[in-house]
Amino acid sequence: MNRPRHGWAPGPTVAFVSLLTLWLLVPLTAVLAEEPNGLYEMEVLGVAPTSGGEQAAVLLRGKSAKRELTLFVGPLEAQSIAVPLQQLKPPRPLTHDLTLSILTALRAHLGRIVISDFKDNIYYATLSIEIDGKEITVDSRPSDAIALALRSGVPIYANNKALDGVGVNQPTR
Repeated sequence: MNRPRHGWAPGPTVAFVSLLTLWLLVPLTAVLAEEPNGLYEMEVLGVAPTSGGEQAAVLLRGKSAKRELTLFVGPLEAQSIAVPLQQLKPPRPLTHDLTLSILTALRAHLGRIVISDFKDNIYYATLSIEIDGKEITVDSRPSDAIALALRSGVPIYANNKALDGVGVNQPTR
């Protein structure tokens, strides 16, 4: 299929520039600070397509620490993360909206998510769900956990196991 010579098409340069722009827009005055429980609170800076469009990069940065984490997810997972980031309101509930509605109907709520491990090039995450005064931990894909956290406004954490996988320490500028 021939593509027109004019117009815009995403490519590796666009993905790199998107991530670089996100990285530069974040304040760089943070001091390395680990929570007492060994967790770093993270914020999602954005989602950017990679070359070929088969994956997307989700960029997270520590709120009070110079730690970064980039997760590569599929296009559907990226869309589920992008919807709350862009404050879009779909006409019908998406899967993550449904999950939160079920928790509410059961009088439970999401307390936080933790990106908890990196093994064999796979990230792991957990959901901390509070129900009847008790906290239960549920295994989750990081992309699902992030999508739920963004919709519910709960903190996103990463521990050293996850950050030491391929996380980045930012130099002081």
